[in-house]
Amino acid sequence: MSKVITPMEQDYSQWYNDLVLRSGLADYSAVRGCMVIKPYGYRLWENMRDVLDKMFKDTGHVNAYFPLFVPKSLFEAEEKNAEGFAKECAVVTHYRLKNDPANPGKLMVDPEARLEEELVVRPTSEAIIWNTYKGWIQSYRDLPILVNQWANVVRWEMRTRLFLRTAEFLWQEGHTAHATEQEAREEAAKMLEVYADFVENYMALPVVKGVKSESERFAGAVDTLCIEALMQDGKALQAGTSHFLGQNFAKAFDVKFSDSNNKLEYVWATSWGVSTRLIGALVMAHSDNQGLVLPPKIAPLQVVIVPIYKGDEQLAAITDTLKPIISQLKDLGISVKYDDSEHARPGWKFAEYELQGVPVRMAIGARDLANGVAEIARRDTKEKMTVNLDGIAFYIKTLLDEIQLHLFEKAKNFRAEHTTEANSWDEFVSILDGKGGFVSAHWDGTAETEEKIKDLAKATIRCIPLDAKEEAGTCILTGKPSNKRVLFARAY
Repeated sequence: MSKVITPMEQDYSQWYNDLVLRSGLADYSAVRGCMVIKPYGYRLWENMRDVLDKMFKDTGHVNAYFPLFVPKSLFEAEEKNAEGFAKECAVVTHYRLKNDPANPGKLMVDPEARLEEELVVRPTSEAIIWNTYKGWIQSYRDLPILVNQWANVVRWEMRTRLFLRTAEFLWQEGHTAHATEQEAREEAAKMLEVYADFVENYMALPVVKGVKSESERFAGAVDTLCIEALMQDGKALQAGTSHFLGQNFAKAFDVKFSDSNNKLEYVWATSWGVSTRLIGALVMAHSDNQGLVLPPKIAPLQVVIVPIYKGDEQLAAITDTLKPIISQLKDLGISVKYDDSEHARPGWKFAEYELQGVPVRMAIGARDLANGVAEIARRDTKEKMTVNLDGIAFYIKTLLDEIQLHLFEKAKNFRAEHTTEANSWDEFVSILDGKGGFVSAHWDGTAETEEKIKDLAKATIRCIPLDAKEEAGTCILTGKPSNKRVLFARAY
């Protein structure tokens, strides 16, 4: 496959697809709308997953696993949730194939093997989990339940794109049960902060924390909190959600507990999740026309070392010098690869590791060795510098921290330059059609106006920012009174 990447300025969508495929993150599969996550992409997901998993456990959560299949009767129990996901459900109706007598060598569904009850392949797990919680919860002593699940889900999307929208994807979903409304609301807010911490400090991507409008809430939620990020094409991407579910699922599945006064009450609930969609966000937020640009804290490989040599003697001398340096890097917790393979020239290797977004490249030849130096190249700025071999491991560690911060500041500056106030409809549309980004504007608070803006401008309310200030104004479309601005954007 050619390694040429379509420039983002020419076709952003094709640039993204080229980059995901040619950097080795993912590939198309034989199943419509599904993807293969390749080893390099899965290592990236593992790094992200491991950090998040620790953050969840540090806040008191534990992991469990629930079935992939949900009986249709359970799925239907919470009406809003069922209605919200109904169009995306894959359904299992039979449990056996048999030889097709009309087509030798072919198989057919055995009509006698129809399931007594159809099974929904989970698009989300609230139904199966809350049916289970009914048997776990009797008393206030059983609360809170703070459970997270790492799993796959299926949502039968008609239009798909690698990582951003696929029929099957990987994610985590937290499902917690609480004795009081306040405790559940605090949990939802806490997990939003965990997500914001991860996306900003590990993915180097600034986010806006906010509340979804009623029309954009998770199906079955009372309130949905979210973090929204901005991509380099000026479109927004929802990077994580945390839902306060109230008592909706407890009532649907009759989950009650005896409080300290021996009074029966319905349980309060939350759910929250992020998915492999974050890999798509990572690609679109930082990368360039030469390939991926990955934040060091979650990059599958942080440092690659390429020796430049003629003959086995030079290679042996370079290798002997580098062995203790490689050990030092590993002792500092830095993932490093020493690429002394003979199958490709150094220039090809440089381009390949640039494509893969390795944050730091170190090159060293015989002349460098004689002078006690090496060339260091950073992927984010493409700067090259000659560095003394003495103390180079600590130099690289500091450089990785600098790259992490630089990527965040660059993305933050981009967001600031692409967050604009609009005070009229013409101004609103002009911004969206021009530089794009977040548009901060007044809205009259009605679902009708929200839907009309979506139809006319192809923009949605991304969130009502948590730090939105009270401000008298008028809706950009209807002119009706509004007391605060909300964030609009065209989005993925």
